[in-house]
Amino acid sequence: MSSPATALHDAAAYRALQTHDARFDGRLFVGVTSTGIYCRPVCRVKAPRRENCRFFASAALAESKGFRPCLRCRPELAPGLSLADSSDVLADQAARWLDQAAHDGLDPPLPDLAARLGVTDRHLRRIFSKRHGVTPLAWLTTQRLLLAKQLLTDTALPVTQVALAAGFGSLRRFNAAFAERYRLSPTALRREGAAEPGALKLAWRPPFDLDGLLGFIARRAVPGQEVVDGLAVRRTLAVEHQGRTLAGWLEAKFVPDRCELRLSVSPSLRPALGPLLQRARHAFDLDADPARIDPVLLSVPGPAREGIRLPGSWDGFETAVRVVLGQQVTVAAARTLTQRLVQRFGTAIETPFAGLDRLFPAAETLASADPAAIGTLGIVRQRVKALQALAAAVSEGRLQLRPGADLDATLAALTALPGIGDWSAQLIALRTLAWPDAWPASDIGLLKALDTRDVAAAAAQAEAWRPWRGYAVFKLWHSLENSP
Repeated sequence: MSSPATALHDAAAYRALQTHDARFDGRLFVGVTSTGIYCRPVCRVKAPRRENCRFFASAALAESKGFRPCLRCRPELAPGLSLADSSDVLADQAARWLDQAAHDGLDPPLPDLAARLGVTDRHLRRIFSKRHGVTPLAWLTTQRLLLAKQLLTDTALPVTQVALAAGFGSLRRFNAAFAERYRLSPTALRREGAAEPGALKLAWRPPFDLDGLLGFIARRAVPGQEVVDGLAVRRTLAVEHQGRTLAGWLEAKFVPDRCELRLSVSPSLRPALGPLLQRARHAFDLDADPARIDPVLLSVPGPAREGIRLPGSWDGFETAVRVVLGQQVTVAAARTLTQRLVQRFGTAIETPFAGLDRLFPAAETLASADPAAIGTLGIVRQRVKALQALAAAVSEGRLQLRPGADLDATLAALTALPGIGDWSAQLIALRTLAWPDAWPASDIGLLKALDTRDVAAAAAQAEAWRPWRGYAVFKLWHSLENSP
């Protein structure tokens, strides 16, 4: 019998399991009563007998019923929830924030989480349990254990470091939770975990418009800092983690026939593997659900295009700077200005990849830089002022540019800065906050693709694409890039 939250009837769920349908990956899990194990629908083992199957909408719900994760299909690799905007269920937003907290190694108090959603913690527990079938604490514990399971399988990190990275305050608590849920010790799972440590794996739901996503990144890749090579994206990155700044490189390789991304990072970034996995999901929009999005975009002008993805952000400040530098100039010109900024103010770094040798400048660096020095790069005075105001707001903690940040507060803070209007704020929120309903109304490319100069008329037409107008933006941009 299916869980109340499962979107499929049992017969349809079983067909998805029999056909290994990747469209339902992360939306459907099957527990097998004869083995006590739960799997993803893409698991390649022989399909169990129908009467032995129990279907669930989440890994947390499967674990709450006593099932433990499959070591072959590895439920921790499945894509997460696809979120719309504030019209979506509050419980889905809470689940996304709990996933992020688990990967960041944090333990958010439930009242704080409820306050961010504008509800009481009692109401949050009620709607969360109704939506997902488990309590917020049970959901968080599942995400922590699945992250730990992935790190045990895909890395050689010591068990103690895995426990800390997954947000457990002590090794004793970690071992106890692991034994209770999975009925084996972390070291035993590492022995049984099959694969040799290597690249970390992340899954997505097909279809996936890889050409559109990689083309967008390639056209904006800054020499010295980022490069697209076939199906691989390589870049440098600095992250703040547990009070320290970690700098290094990463490589993300797409494996289309397996609907999988393989992420490799430098040894210097390994302490932040949990947050980096979440950043990879955000940067490449791996949690998007085309089954929900594509039907809404059918009326968007231009060639048919399935599986549109929103290019997200590895670093919110970097992406915001790129948007500001892209004001009223071409993509090529914006990339040239960004390259000059990186070469002048970025820190040199060694990587194993030729030509990849520079970090993006930190917010503190640009905030304290001499405006005249920035101006010598060919950046006009108004843009310099906007960049430094943005850098100061980020470095002082007045502006949070990451998924989960308050949308309205972020838009208000951005537009209050000099030189940042609604167009820039919408694009920054779309790419750094993962806001899928952004609509930069005055964008010249959008108006051209819609064959109009009337901003109000374009906005009215876009109402039909809510809550996925951000995806419509990229579909329209792609139509221009592929036109004669």
